[in-house]
Amino acid sequence: MTELLEAQISCPYCAEHLLILIDPFEREQEYIEDCQVCCRPIVMLVDAELNVAVRTEDDAHFE
Repeated sequence: MTELLEAQISCPYCAEHLLILIDPFEREQEYIEDCQVCCRPIVMLVDAELNVAVRTEDDAHFE
């Protein structure tokens, strides 16, 4: 069983601090998770070093 790691992020919409769980064996992943406070979709980007970057759904289209 894989132990998940906690990461703290700030919602790009409401700026609320949130704890999320990431799988350390799934590197360089991108997924969408709704904010636990404002319910808007946050695009999560996890790089090879397990750093988490967040974007709004609109910002993700401008890469």
